[in-house]
Amino acid sequence: MGSQSDLKIMSAAAELLRQFGVTYEITLVSAHRTPHRLVEYAETARKRGLRVIIAGGGGAAHLPGMVASFTTLPVIGVPINSATSIQGLDSILSMLQMPAGVPVATVALEGATNAAVLATQMLALSNARLADVLEKYRTSLKDKVMRTIEELRKGGFSDD
Repeated sequence: MGSQSDLKIMSAAAELLRQFGVTYEITLVSAHRTPHRLVEYAETARKRGLRVIIAGGGGAAHLPGMVASFTTLPVIGVPINSATSIQGLDSILSMLQMPAGVPVATVALEGATNAAVLATQMLALSNARLADVLEKYRTSLKDKVMRTIEELRKGGFSDD
């Protein structure tokens, strides 16, 4: 993440990855305030064992795109509606409008949970345990909806 203020959003990704049993690291790398750290972080990511990078940023949100420019690992961008942002639109566009050859997979505004799911899906392509974890996660989402439907029916609502 680009700054400590992003932790509120990005911690959702960390929590879900923890639940899934995916090893992760969380750190600050500012594209503007620590550009040399950004280059070192991105260029050494693969050697350090990283397989996917989730990068969150608000405002101009250069972090995901700059990280993607220094690594061939998949980068998932999480746009954040920061204090200086234009309701998050600037962050979203800076991630979506990457030049050909340097993609950033971009989730919804403040969609850190989906970033964690997407990263896990990428890892699950070669990890049967994670594929099973994802199946169970999807089943739990379905079960939650079904429980809600049942609660609504008990309260007199009908889904007819």
